[in-house]
Amino acid sequence: MGSTTRADNPEATLPRLLVVDDDEEILALITRYFGNHGFQVSTAAHGAAMRAIISRETIDVVLLDLGLPNEDGLELTRYLREHWRGAIIIVTGRGDSVDRVVGLELGADDYVTKPFDLRELLARVRSVLRRLQPAVAAATPAVAAANEMEFAGFRFDPEARRLRAPDGGEIALTTGEFELLQIFLGAAGRVLTRDQLIGQMHGREAGPFDRAIDVQVGRLRRKIELDPSRPELIKSVRGAGYLFTARVQRT
Repeated sequence: MGSTTRADNPEATLPRLLVVDDDEEILALITRYFGNHGFQVSTAAHGAAMRAIISRETIDVVLLDLGLPNEDGLELTRYLREHWRGAIIIVTGRGDSVDRVVGLELGADDYVTKPFDLRELLARVRSVLRRLQPAVAAATPAVAAANEMEFAGFRFDPEARRLRAPDGGEIALTTGEFELLQIFLGAAGRVLTRDQLIGQMHGREAGPFDRAIDVQVGRLRRKIELDPSRPELIKSVRGAGYLFTARVQRT
C-alpha cells in the first residue's frame, strides 16, 4: 500500500497516521476522512507493509486492526511497542473484553470496536496526539507548566517525556503510561476516580464495563513499584479509585 505523502511534501508538519487493515473500503474511508481533517495518511494491508512503513516514515499514530491475514494483530501490537514509540489505537471488530485487556496490556493506548463512528475515532486520535505534545496537552496545568519532578527517587521530565529510575536508568513509558503518571503527579495525595482518569486521558465518559484504566495502572505499577502486587506509590482505594501517595517535588 502507498502513502498520501512524500518526504519533500511542504505539508510534512501535519500529523501522520498509519492505518493497518486488510479491508480496502475501511482504508479508503479513513484515508479520505482524516485527509479532509488535516492528516497525512499511510495505509498497510498486512504486518509486513506496516513494518516497512514504520521503518521509513515518521508516523505519529497507528490505527491497527487485529484480524489481519497471516499475523495476529496482538502480536503486531507487541512488535510496535518494542520497536516504535508512537501511539497505538486498536480498531477492530473483536470486541471481546479479553482482547481489549490483552491489547492494552501489550501497550495499546486505546481500543475502538467496529463499526465505529468516524467523528469519535477522530476525537480519540486527536486526544492521543495531545498526549504526544505535552506542551499543548489538555493536562493538569500545574504539571504541564512544571520542569522536572522527583518522587520516591524517580525523576520525571514532562517536556522530554523521560522517566529516570532511582539508579539513573531510563524507564520507557508508552503514551498512555506517560499521561497517566503525569495526571497522578499533578494530583498527588488526592483520590482520583476511574471516571476522572478516563475523562482526563481520553476525553470521554467511562462505560459500565470499562477497565482500560485498571490495565494502564497495572502496567505503570510494574514499572515504578518495588512490588507491583503490593503497590505503595499507586494505591487502590476501595469503591473510590486510585491514590498517588508519593511526595512530589518540582525542581
